Amino acid sequence: MTNEGQPQVAEELIDSLDHGRFELYRDSELVGWLYYTHLKPNRYALRHTEVESSHQHQGVAGAMVRRVLDEIRAREGTITAICPFVVDYLSRTTTYVDLIDARHPGYSDRAAAERAMAGS
Repeated sequence: MTNEGQPQVAEELIDSLDHGRFELYRDSELVGWLYYTHLKPNRYALRHTEVESSHQHQGVAGAMVRRVLDEIRAREGTITAICPFVVDYLSRTTTYVDLIDARHPGYSDRAAAERAMAGS
């Protein structure tokens, strides 16, 4: 199967320190973001994922989480998974298990994360 006839999409992940979030741009358009809190020594609490309504159901959230996790790995950081989408993403792969902070892993499943979010 080839990608002939399908336009290539330029994707860029930006760490927007002013907004406390990673932002995913496709063809220079902001399509999604993931809010985080950077904790010491180098832990990222991944709090909430959002996708622009015009880009929902296009794989933006999954691509963004993968890019964010790869970036945190490059920074030699760890994560605490709070966002239900991130928790669900991590539950479907072992690729990023080494990033989960042993002392502060976050939620173990999406239902627990959603209950916690609903209570706040």
